Amino acid sequence: MKKQTLTFGLIAMLGIFILTGCENEEEMTPVSDMTIAEYALSDDNFSILVQALTKAELVNVLNGEGNFTVFAPTNAAFTALFSQLEISGIADLTKEALTPILLYHVLGTEAKSSMITTGYYSTLSPAQGSYLSLKADVSSGVKLNKTTNVTTADVDVKNGVIHVIDKVLLPPSVVDQALANDSFSILVQAVVKAGLVETLSGAGPFTIFAPTNAAFETLFAALGISGIADLTAEQLIPILTYHVVSGNVLSTQLSAGTVETLNGPISVTLTPSPAINTNSMIVATDVQGSNGVIHVINKVLLP
Repeated sequence: MKKQTLTFGLIAMLGIFILTGCENEEEMTPVSDMTIAEYALSDDNFSILVQALTKAELVNVLNGEGNFTVFAPTNAAFTALFSQLEISGIADLTKEALTPILLYHVLGTEAKSSMITTGYYSTLSPAQGSYLSLKADVSSGVKLNKTTNVTTADVDVKNGVIHVIDKVLLPPSVVDQALANDSFSILVQAVVKAGLVETLSGAGPFTIFAPTNAAFETLFAALGISGIADLTAEQLIPILTYHVVSGNVLSTQLSAGTVETLNGPISVTLTPSPAINTNSMIVATDVQGSNGVIHVINKVLLP
């Protein structure tokens, strides 16, 4: 009799556990029904991101309607940033400091990994009357600004998509934008040798007409030299400053005529195709940095 009672008791307890388990499963919200903010709250790997969003008062934005793409840094990514900045955590960053950083991780449209191509994307982080550009490279997985990897892609939520990343993205200056693009590696060498990194990392704003590596290779062939090593800082400074205009001049604000650079005037033509000094074509525009904007050209300008 005792054995029978014990058996019935175990069956009853098992039934309670099964019922409780079913109730908990029913209570769990499917990821596809969560907002971006709700998903971050549900995953302990994003607890620091949630702290940051809360302090910056951006939780409601990512709870709202829309089709956002969020590149979400993990706790490990934030911890690495804290070490880099020599701070202890989110408490040491102001709302004003956090807001542009966090918005730099957000696109205003939904972009699943299959939709991302190599190139620049406009984020929701405002800068100089425009929005900061983010460089994506899909040659091997998805990389952002050269050093940040998408480790988990396509978390599909109600108001967009989340891609998990292994490093916090910081708003880039025009120098940082050049560093993040291998097509500008010779330009970066030149800027470093000329001692202009600090100047072009300053408040600005600057408009940079940036020659590609191919443009520099053409110049080297014309000059009969092998590379930047064959040019002195004194020779490089007037060339490089001839590519810099004061102000943040977007492509929509360019007008035909003479424009003053930091080292004399250049001539801008818009038809039949945008060009500088007639034969240096503007091949890409509006790479926005925190302190200025870059337009890409296919020939080095010589004063």
